[in-house]
This record gives sequence, C-alpha cells and structure tokens, in this order.
Amino acid sequence: MIHEEDDRISRSVRKVLGQIRDTGPENLVELVEFDLRKSSVNPTEADIIASTTVAEFNDPTRRAMHLALAAWDASTDPDWGGSTKQGSPERRELIYNLLEISPTVRERLDAEFPSASQMDAMIVDPNNWTPWYDADRRASHDFYWRAYRGVLERKGWDVDALTTLDRSTTEIVQRLADPSAALGYQTKGLVVGHVQSGKTANFTGIVAKAIDAGYRLIIVLTGTIELLRGQTQRRLDMELVGEENILDGADVDDPDSIREIDYIGTQDSDWYSGKFLRHGQDVHSLPEVPAIKRLTTAKQDYKKLRLGKDTLDFRRTGELQDMAKPVYASENIHSVDVRLAVMKKNTTALKNLLHDLKNIRADGKEIPALIIDDEADQASVNTVNPRSTKESRADAKKRSTINKLIAQLLQELPRAQYVGYTATPFANVFISPDDSEDLFPKDFLVSLEPSSQYAGGRYFHDLGVIDDDAKNDSGRSNEAAFVRDLIADGESDPQAEDQEIRDALDAFVLSGAIKKWRQANLEGFEYRHHTMLVHESVRTSEHSELADRFRDVWAQAGYSTPAGMARLRSLYDSDFRRVHDSRAEWENLPMPERFDELKMAIGEAVNDITADTDPVVVVNGTKDSDYDAMDFQLRPYWRVMVGGAKLSRGFTVEGLTVSYYRRRATAADTLMQMGRWFGYRPGYGDLVRLYIARDVVDSKGKSYDLYDAFTSIIEDEEEFRDQLRKFSELKEDGRPVVRPIHVPPLVFQQLPWLRPTGTNKMYNAVLQYEGDGGVAKDFNSLADRGDGSRNRTHLEAIAPLLQGLSAPATFWGANGRDFTARTRVASAQEVLTALRQIELVSKDQLSPTVAMMERAIREGTLDDWAIIVPQVGESYRRAVNGSEISIGERQRRKDRPGYAGSEPRHRTVLEVVAGKPGMERKAGDAADASATSTRGALLLTFAFDPVVTKEEAAADGRPEKSRLKRSAWPDKIQPEDVATLISLAMPYGSAPRGRIGFGVRREDEPDMAIVDSD
Repeated sequence: MIHEEDDRISRSVRKVLGQIRDTGPENLVELVEFDLRKSSVNPTEADIIASTTVAEFNDPTRRAMHLALAAWDASTDPDWGGSTKQGSPERRELIYNLLEISPTVRERLDAEFPSASQMDAMIVDPNNWTPWYDADRRASHDFYWRAYRGVLERKGWDVDALTTLDRSTTEIVQRLADPSAALGYQTKGLVVGHVQSGKTANFTGIVAKAIDAGYRLIIVLTGTIELLRGQTQRRLDMELVGEENILDGADVDDPDSIREIDYIGTQDSDWYSGKFLRHGQDVHSLPEVPAIKRLTTAKQDYKKLRLGKDTLDFRRTGELQDMAKPVYASENIHSVDVRLAVMKKNTTALKNLLHDLKNIRADGKEIPALIIDDEADQASVNTVNPRSTKESRADAKKRSTINKLIAQLLQELPRAQYVGYTATPFANVFISPDDSEDLFPKDFLVSLEPSSQYAGGRYFHDLGVIDDDAKNDSGRSNEAAFVRDLIADGESDPQAEDQEIRDALDAFVLSGAIKKWRQANLEGFEYRHHTMLVHESVRTSEHSELADRFRDVWAQAGYSTPAGMARLRSLYDSDFRRVHDSRAEWENLPMPERFDELKMAIGEAVNDITADTDPVVVVNGTKDSDYDAMDFQLRPYWRVMVGGAKLSRGFTVEGLTVSYYRRRATAADTLMQMGRWFGYRPGYGDLVRLYIARDVVDSKGKSYDLYDAFTSIIEDEEEFRDQLRKFSELKEDGRPVVRPIHVPPLVFQQLPWLRPTGTNKMYNAVLQYEGDGGVAKDFNSLADRGDGSRNRTHLEAIAPLLQGLSAPATFWGANGRDFTARTRVASAQEVLTALRQIELVSKDQLSPTVAMMERAIREGTLDDWAIIVPQVGESYRRAVNGSEISIGERQRRKDRPGYAGSEPRHRTVLEVVAGKPGMERKAGDAADASATSTRGALLLTFAFDPVVTKEEAAADGRPEKSRLKRSAWPDKIQPEDVATLISLAMPYGSAPRGRIGFGVRREDEPDMAIVDSD
C-alpha cells in the first residue's frame, strides 16, 4: 500500500510540474494536494520532495523536477521572473518563494539540482532589431517546439543540455525579424559549434520555434554531398516533421496513396518500429498549427515542381484567410502551411528552387523564410579574390557560384533570415562586412557551449602544461588514454605499417566485444552500431587499394586462433582494462573482471563485423563505394569504413570507436572537420581510440605530427572562443561590448604550414591591434636561423634594455618555484623602439600588440616596463656584444619555427607585475614590489642558436640542426648564434576586458580600421 501511495504521489508531481514548467512556479504542495483530492493519499511536503530526489538519476519524477528548475532558472518571462537574472541565486530564491517550500527543502534542492552555469556566448548588433519574441508569443504558439523537446527528453538528453538548447534557440529566434511584421527586414547570423557537438539539434530547435512563430518557408542547406543531405533530411523528418506530416493525409492501406512516400516500402527499421515522432493528432485539423509540406525527401534533393508547383505556392486556394492581404499578415500567417526543403549546396538544386520561386503566384516579398546554412564555411563563402578583377565598383561583384546563388535567394526573399552554422568559423568572420549582399553575420554571432557529455578537443588532448611524469599516465593524460601513435613508414617498411593496421583492428574487435559484453550483462547498455574510420587520403583512387590492405591484414589477424586471442588478451590487460581503471569518471561503465569473460563476445563482434562477408566498406564517390550498405537506419552496422571527403565534414559516423588517421591538410578548418572521433560516445567513452600519424612526410621530405597539429588547432580555437565569451558581455548601459562587425580573427596559427582557413577565404582579413591586460603572451615564433643576421638584429634591438640591470633579485614563481633575475625599469618608448625591430616568422604576429601598446601610451595606461632577465648558473653565462647574458638550453621546435613558450613560473611573475587580479602574491617578492598600475612586464630570455653541421650533430648524438651540448659551447658566443625570446604582459588597466581592433581590406580604403572596442 505504501508503495502504491508513493507511485501516486510521484505521478501527480510529474503531472503538476509538467503543467507549470512553461508558465512559471506555483505553490507545489497545494497543486499536488488538489490533483490528489479524490484519492485517499494526503501528501506532505516531505513526501513530494522525497519523490523528486531519489538516488536514481534517470527516475522520471526526479528528472521532471530537474527539468522544471532548469527551465525556470533560464526563463526570460518577466511576468513571474521580474528583474532577477537567469541562473542567479536571486532567481532560484524567487522560484522557491513561488513554490512556497521550506528552507530545509530549498537547501536539499540546491544540493541535488544546482543552477547550470553553462551559457552560450552571443554577440549582437542592437541597431537593427525590434524585440518581438516575448514570453506571450512563445507560449501562444509552441506546438512544434514542444514536440521536438519531447523527442529529446525521451532520448534521455542531459537536463542542463536541454535547458541550454532552449535558452540559446530562444535567443537566436528573437534576434530574427518578426515574420508577421508589416515592415520586414533580413538578418544574418552565425552559430559556432564544435565538431560533432550537436549543431543539428540546435538548428532543429531553431526551425521548430521559427515555424511556431510564423516562418513559412524553411530552407536547410547542408554540405555538398548527398550523404549528408539525406542524413539531415531524415533526422528532421524523424524528430520534427513527424509521421502525420510525412503521410500528409495518405491512406496507409491504399498502395497508390502511399507509393510516393519515401520511408514506406523500405527497410527503415525506425519507421516501422515507431521511432519517428508521432504528434498523436491530425495536424491538418488543428487551428493555428501549420502542417509541414516537404519539398525534398530522404532520397531526393529539390527538383523543379513543374505542374506541381502549387506545392510551393502560398496562394493556393483555401490556404489564405484573406486573399487580399499578404502571406505574412496576422490574418493569414497561422493558417498557411510550412514548406520545408533540405538541399545540398548544389548549383542545379538551388537554380531549381529559384526558378520555382519566380514562377509561383505568391510574391517572394510576402513569404517569411528562414535559411539554415549548415557547414556555412563550405561552399557558401565567396572564394573569388575581390582584387583579382578590374571591374569598376558600379559592376556587380564577381562571386563564386554557390555564394552567388545564395545571394540571389536572399534577393528573391527579402523577408528571409539567414543563419549559418559551422564548427570552424574563421572563413565566415573573414567575409567583408562591407559587402551587403554577402553572408557576413552582421546581426548576431553565437558560440555554443557543448554538453558536459561531449568528447571534444579537451577530451582527447592535454591542453596547457602537463608534467613529464604524467604524460604516460592515462589517469592524468588524455593522450596516454586515447591516442596510439602511427610512426611506420609504409614505403620503407610495409610490414611495420601492417603491424600498426593490425593493432588498430585488434582495438576495433576488442572494443566491440566489450560493447557486446556490456549489452548482454547489464541493463541500459545498447550498442546498435560499431564503426572504425580509416582516413589516409582524399584521393578516391587510393581508397580501394587501402581497403584491400585492411582486408588482407584482417584475413591474417586470426581472431579465432590462439595467437589472435593472445594478442587481444594482452591488449585488454595492457590497454583497455588499464585505461578504464585509471579514472573514476568511468566507474559507471562496467568491465569484465577477467579477459576470459569476453571470449564469446569476441566471436559475436567478429560475426557482426563480417556479417556482409567483407569487414571493410569504401565510402566515396566512386563505383567501389557502398552507400546503401552504410545506411545506419536499416540495421545494426559494424564495419571498417575507408573514405575521405565524404566522411570528413558534417556526416555523423554512428558508433565510431576506433579511428585510423594519416591524412595531412594545409588549412586548420579542413583538418579540424576531419576529427570525426569528436562527438558523443554514450556508454563507451573509455573505449575510444585514435591511431594517428606522428610522422607524416610530405613531398619535400618535411615531417609533420598530426596529433600535435590537432592540439595546435584546438588551442587556437579555444582562444578564439574565449574572446567571443569575453566580448559577449554587456556594458553597464546594456549595450554590447562589441558588435558582430567587430569580431576579429584573433588567431595566430601556431603552425605556419596550417592556415586558419583556405587562402581563398582570407582575402579580407586584417588584424590591426589586440591586447589583453595582465595576461602573459609569448612571442617566440622565430624564423629559421639562416645566416644569423636576424639574431644579430634582435640582440642589437634589445641591447639598450639590458643596460643598467640591477643586481640579481629573487622572484616567487608558479608552484613555489623561485628564480633569480636582474631587472630594470625602461620607458614605454624604449620598449616600443626595440619591439618594432623584432621580426617573427609571421610579420603580423607582433605588430597588433605593438599597435596596442601605442594606444595605451596615448591613453596614459602604459608608462613604463619592468624588464626581467632571468639569471642561471655561471656555466650558462656568456659575454655577447659586451654584455653578459644567461643563455638557456632551449632548442628550436622540430615541427614548427621558433621555440616553446615561457615557463609557468616566469609567466606568473609577468602577470603579478602587470597587476592581474586574483594572482597569488608573496610578501617581499620582487615582482609585487615592482608593480604599478601603469607598468607592463617584459621577459627576455636567450637560447644558443648556432649552425650545426651533420658531423657536429652526429657527435652530439642528436638530430641534425639540434643544439650542441653546453660543454661544447665556446667561451665567446657571437650575436648571430643567440636567439632572443620575448614574453610580455600589458598593464591590466590598459585592457582589463581585452581590446581588439581589426580592419577588413576594402578596395576604396584598404587600411581602414573598422572597430575600436574596449
């Protein structure tokens, strides 16, 4: 009986919370008591709260409370939220007051359901925006959003992720124009996500809310391949459109009626098992709920409608309530059905749509349209150099084909809103804001925060400094946990490369067996797909040969033999079991106690991988490609997938667990898009392995470490996203710190061979100045030594700063690591004079900082610099050009120009001197004693940089061009043999929130600065 009463209370609490979740909190106990008034149950506050705070995280009542609190924390409804800020303690206190619950309960709910701190960063232009998407508007029309939200809830989405999605999609939709306003206008925005992080979920939410709000033509532009278009179409159909709209009133018992419906008569198991969204009612009969008419299908891109063009025509008989008024009129907008087209960025498809729009009775000026441009940095950006033609300004700007067609689409639909989505945004922020017809995100720019369950760059890479003793510890190093090196040279030693292929295949089989074991032995684990990605070349001609090689190695691996089992046993003990046990975060992912428990599962995994007789499938655009076999919707899919471009952008490789990657690219965004191993790995995050080339040699014999290249890109992108977060804050007067037009490409590529994006997308970008007060930055990217003249120039430039240095003083560095240095104070102008003569490998790397110093001097926030020159033991000291300096044993990087960054202890001192808040200080420390509010800190260190012959390198026992042993250093070192390394921190007060300035190259004013933001 007690158990039955508890169930009734739980059901009632869920019902009540569902009723008030979208309208605001009310007296919880009274509502539950009223709901149970006809029963014999008399719930107390303690009973109600107990039902919402059970230990099982997936309990439906606990989840209902979590969802409700998260929704209220994030709500922008002023009717009940008043002036309290989203996610603030004041907001939570107001929620509890409205729920009328006791202090003890409040403390318990705070402990169980803390406010989510995760916030997307949004930079907006307030000058071209009329607020319209308020709480009343959202509440009055929310059919499709509620349906989509329900899909995600049933899929078990993390509550905080759901709340973030709701908040970010609302913020984006409210930045669009009111679809029913008398005076329409276009907005253009960009949403920056992460690779495989849920961008599709975000734009599906945007589409759902946009349809509810009144947008009636939805165009989703996917990438350039049918594989991705079809996958996107199916996902929208399955999670938003729903069965009723797909059937469009067809009689399922009439073969002729359903003949043209793309999911009927196929092997799509999700359709027949009821996994497609069902609205539960005929959408055609619901007042003010539009039906969705699909202009494309899972198998067919947009084609000319010809005689069926009425499908697109919004002025069909019976659709408009008042034919004399435009489609967007309030009398008409909610009676008009929605048209949805999911299209490739393909010339034929776009021309077909433009043709039909021009030939329907409805005028494009009256159609509220939303264009979602997925992978917006691919094909959409104009790649024609604006300075490559001699056309006069009166002539139309020359554009690349897809860019031109999208521009024409926007012209044909003056009420269209354009929202681009990308994980690699640099091509988009390089678009000229001066080009009104182009796609620069002039109105808003959003940086999405991924869910805590996302396995991205920080999951696979060790960002920042990691101790040497931790590099091989999978409990502390992500590289040690997930990354396995590919170092064999296939040309000189094919057997060694075959061994690496077999190692990767072993990991694929073993991880599949662990999935099988988990699924068979414990509830809650289901692994429909299990895949391995092989990406070595973009050339389709090489994929077939590579696939054959994997087949050969598979055939020789002998997974049913004692030798094969012995290898898997060793791999389990030395790798998978060890890595799993190294971290508490994987405690909820069970592992068998002994390898022998996996023997049956190994057989099952091998059977599934070879279910089609061939464990390997080629996925590219050739006749050898097998798209149909790679249909994740038809059946469980366990295969090794060999491909290139078709699998490297946008397309989701389901169940991806092992990656074998050896392909080099010369643009950071291209390389980053190939990181298909990023994403969500529910129930198998501990099993993911990345086999990646650490020594790829190009045609000129130069070696590249691909894992290090990914680390570099991730660090660059993290810095860019940090800037977006910083500048998304509002000033005290409520205005944004910067507008989208001000967002600069604040990324210096750490790897010179790896551009942020393609050269043909960087014609307009000119960074002019940047600074971040109190933050230490390194400028160590020195070009190759050459004849040493650059070293001499640098040493001569900073020589005046070395005159009059103090006696050695002790500085308190990071982690208690003190060091000794000589110092002096130099005027701001002295330092400027010196830095203007420093030339790094990229001429533009130091100049924006120098320009920022000049601004700070003019504004009176920079007066002088503390020059800090660390001093080490006598054996390191040498007389160079009449000055004694300490020369370190640092050496040039093998994979990029210049040297590694400064030591943490040195950076700490720079930031203390520069006045950075929150820095730990030590009484009597020389750094703190040197600080003033207008003083910067400049660190000068030196490295021995001689010419090293092959003979000397051999004698030193080190690679060619490495440094000589210190014992072999000459007593007198020439200036040509000393590299000057610079690190600095601007005074905190010169740019406490960061300052940026950039120009976009223009034909009439090529050096124009567009922004000054602070």
